[in-house]
Amino acid sequence: MSFSIFVFLKINNVMINIKTFVFNFIQTNTYVLYDETKECVIIDSACNEDIEREELKNFITEHGLLPKRLLNTHCHVDHVIGNQFIIDNYNIGYEAHADGKLFWEMASEFGSVFNFKINDFPKPVNFLKHGDKINFGVSELDVVYTPGHADGSICFINRKQKFIIVGDVLFKDSIGRTDLPTGNYDVLIKSIKNQLFTLDDDFIVYTGHGPSTTIGYEKKNNQFLKGI
Repeated sequence: MSFSIFVFLKINNVMINIKTFVFNFIQTNTYVLYDETKECVIIDSACNEDIEREELKNFITEHGLLPKRLLNTHCHVDHVIGNQFIIDNYNIGYEAHADGKLFWEMASEFGSVFNFKINDFPKPVNFLKHGDKINFGVSELDVVYTPGHADGSICFINRKQKFIIVGDVLFKDSIGRTDLPTGNYDVLIKSIKNQLFTLDDDFIVYTGHGPSTTIGYEKKNNQFLKGI
């Protein structure tokens, strides 16, 4: 069971289309971003069931998209379970931060806890780092390093169109868990303060689970972040 949200952002005659899928029983958000060139990037491929994989593939086919890069905000199993499907179908490996090594090396073990079947999970083909640029079509994303929920957590920012894809760093009215391996509450709060809350209040925040929000809303309403 999955559902999707389709958002169009158009500023200065440049349109980025953001397709949101909600996959697997943990309800993880997968994002497909593309512009008028039809090149796209896939962020956090979370499809686990055949019906989810077909939904993602059909959308890409029906819109004539060309997947150029597969990106992960972090490598928790619910965010990477669909990576092999993308690798097999589009001949592109996934990219992640090097500090997430524990999670791809132990993907099978972590997956078994949630009844996700993962065998011989591959390594990233490229390691992303803070300050990198992700280019596709005529569009660009900035990479910022935001550990705390998990080592290797990164966010993707489009500054011109004012949105950020944050994985599990920040949620509407909440923040990412810090009780999982490599989680650290103080580090997470520092990441949010220094990398997210320096953005303008009208930045849209696309989260790893649940609805989108804005930086301004979270500054005003998020009880975990009062006074930071």
